[in-house]
Amino acid sequence: MRLAVLSDIHGNLLALETVLADLAAVGGADLTWCLGDLAAFGPRPAECIGRIKTLAEADEGKTFKVIGGNTDRYMVTGERFPVPPAADETTLKQHIELWKASGSSLNWAVEQISFEDYEFLKKLIGRELSHSFDGCHVIGYHAVPGNDETFLLPDTPDEEARDLLLDREGHLAIGGHTHRQMNRDLGNWRVVNVGSVGASIDRPGYAQWGLFTFENGQVTVELRNAAYDLEAVIADLHAVGYPAPDWTASRLRQR
Repeated sequence: MRLAVLSDIHGNLLALETVLADLAAVGGADLTWCLGDLAAFGPRPAECIGRIKTLAEADEGKTFKVIGGNTDRYMVTGERFPVPPAADETTLKQHIELWKASGSSLNWAVEQISFEDYEFLKKLIGRELSHSFDGCHVIGYHAVPGNDETFLLPDTPDEEARDLLLDREGHLAIGGHTHRQMNRDLGNWRVVNVGSVGASIDRPGYAQWGLFTFENGQVTVELRNAAYDLEAVIADLHAVGYPAPDWTASRLRQR
């Protein structure tokens, strides 16, 4: 039994198609999960929603399941990135720049999608996934169970990481949100982050996803990275009239 998991597409259609091609090249999967952040902060929000929607509806969601992330929620509700109060003037100026760039980008993304796309995103918010594979119970979420914004990182202390999973049952926990791949053994849990399809932090220019193979009560985890043309995506930001192309380009390049 094989499970493919992707997350954090962020409107990057070229990266999404790269992942889907890579999945096909390794023989596909019995079940595919998409863990949210489909559209915001990339040049092709509507196209990414449409591609995922088509996959999810192809067999009534039996083999492709999708949930929402925090930026999907922002597009539906109008919320924006929360930040702690600024401690000094420099930090406040940084907050203002973030609010300007991210706000205009989110507003633009919503303007590009249809009401049917909006309705699709609305149904995904607050959801989680679970399935038992050959005796291994697996849960899927965007950031952490019950919260689509909390960061579970490679250096999060073990006790704190276990506390984030305290009210869930299972063996393998899979998420996204941080845009960094991770594979951690917490004793009672194995916690995996599949990274970001469209906006990787640890490997810019690579579309990330995870392949999980279950056999004889064991799971093999393969965190995959497929190269795509990052500069073509950045050029597309300019071509489509994206409102903050330089800000998003710096995030995609991680410099």
